[in-house]
Amino acid sequence: MSDTLAPTLPGGAQPPAEPVFYVTGEHHPQNGTLLGFWVYLMSDCLIFACLFATYGVLGRSYAAGPSGADLFDLPLVAVNTALLLLSSITYGFAMLEMRRNRIGATQLWLAVTGILGLGFLSLEMYEFAHLIHQGAGPQRSAFLSSFFTLVGTHGLHVTFGIIWLVTMMIQVQMHGLIPENRRRLMCLSMFWHFLDLIWVGVFTFVYLMGVLP
Repeated sequence: MSDTLAPTLPGGAQPPAEPVFYVTGEHHPQNGTLLGFWVYLMSDCLIFACLFATYGVLGRSYAAGPSGADLFDLPLVAVNTALLLLSSITYGFAMLEMRRNRIGATQLWLAVTGILGLGFLSLEMYEFAHLIHQGAGPQRSAFLSSFFTLVGTHGLHVTFGIIWLVTMMIQVQMHGLIPENRRRLMCLSMFWHFLDLIWVGVFTFVYLMGVLP
């Protein structure tokens, strides 16, 4: 009875007992996430390139208002720059500890990186509040509009990076240094170093050149 109900293939051949899968490897392509994240970083480069170009055109349009030489506090900006660059070093230490499979040390350096990032954002918000209090808000001139847009966009990226960093610390605490978390930490590493590189351009092009007569 069972023989008559069993399905048969043309020619009397019997179907295989188990399904045959021709792709036996992992469905997630090797380094696919990193490649996609590089594509995202390139699109972010275009955004900042447009903002830098806008500032280059409008950076001297003061509308009879204050210039960068009148407003910028270079010692404060230098401290802010040092905090962000130091956070890039501490994140590098976190990646080294990740490679050694030391969860506690990785979490420690990630926490230090987040604290330095918060310090950077705090000083940047203080600078913005101080400028607005002086009457040098983004609506004062085209120079200030482009300045707040460029520096503020970078600050938003740092804020997103800190949120991502805290999320990764929770993930590592819950699941350990599994391959997925290692891949995500590598993407966050590229993002964080990218923000440092952008800030070096901001510090040079906006602040250092802005105080020149």
